[in-house]
Amino acid sequence: MNSFTIDELTTLSTASNSTCISIYAPMERLGIETQQNPIRLKNLVRQAVEKLLALGLSEQDAKELLQPIHELDTYDFWQHQSDGLAIFLSPNQFRYYCLPIAFHELTVVGDRFHIKPLLQLISGDGTFSVLALSQNQVRLFQGTRYHLKEVELTDVPTNIAAALQYDDPQKSLQTHTGSSKGNSAIFHGQGAGNEDQKNDLLSYFRQVNNGLESFFKNQQAPLILAGVDYLLPIYQEANTYSHLLPNGITGNPETLTLEELHTQAWQIAQPYFDLAKVSTISHYEELQGSDKTANTIEKVVTAAYCQRVETLFVPIDKTVWGVFNPEGNSIQIHAEQETGDEDLLDLAALHTLTNGGTVYAVEQRDVPEHKAIAAILRY
Repeated sequence: MNSFTIDELTTLSTASNSTCISIYAPMERLGIETQQNPIRLKNLVRQAVEKLLALGLSEQDAKELLQPIHELDTYDFWQHQSDGLAIFLSPNQFRYYCLPIAFHELTVVGDRFHIKPLLQLISGDGTFSVLALSQNQVRLFQGTRYHLKEVELTDVPTNIAAALQYDDPQKSLQTHTGSSKGNSAIFHGQGAGNEDQKNDLLSYFRQVNNGLESFFKNQQAPLILAGVDYLLPIYQEANTYSHLLPNGITGNPETLTLEELHTQAWQIAQPYFDLAKVSTISHYEELQGSDKTANTIEKVVTAAYCQRVETLFVPIDKTVWGVFNPEGNSIQIHAEQETGDEDLLDLAALHTLTNGGTVYAVEQRDVPEHKAIAAILRY
């Protein structure tokens, strides 16, 4: 799998088993260094075996459990790598992702999958939507800094003809296919002026907007429009989604490849996310020292579990091993990983996300106050 979405994260984060294995490895893409890729994975699998044996599994049971990973060791598999490899394995689930992130080497065995290294793909600094509009076609995409994926639409008209039901040959407004460049459906006003055509487009886009309401319900991800310049202000008039960005991708989106659409969309989205992150850090600094912020492992993990974390800053290049007891809200932190430990930073991120909070997965140096973790609390 070469893309990672919120749906995948949800699947991984809700998985539970006594032996969930998570493996992260950086991958080399070019040159003689690529020979290190299979060696690196074998070393990480060896670590998984040691951890499974420490949990009481027999060597034979550990070997059988890890067999799906061994079966990846083929020429074709190693010829199609990205910057990083993430593998998730349990007795009833096996997933792997070739992703554009050079992960730090890590093997974790626990009762759930370790997700923190993946958060930079989908967390607070990078999830957006693109609505590609033309008279011929409506398409919706979800994306991050690293990928863009089309979303299947329901209850949305596929084109202006479907929306306005131009199936009556007696209609005064008729359509035909435009030039080969873009093949846009063009409406000719035989006896009708530009205002009539605009009203038709406005009606079309209102139907699109209404059809998207259920999809965007409870979302805060920015929406970017893509379309020829005269269509964008008409859709903006029809739009009711409060997170539509003022700037859009101008031009016929039907002529753009997925990669081109992604590149142009990220150029618009990135400044938005950068500004949002700076604003959030400033908000944290304003609240610093009050009961609306927390910056210790003990306070943040407990608050995240109790659904109190609104925004979390968690380092992707650090782990804090320990045990959290939710019944007594007690935490034990260990200098080295011990049997039964989990990464408490990962635990805080998981509970923040599943309880509707925002997570910024950043380098340790970018956590406010340079702490191991920091959070803005709801109350």
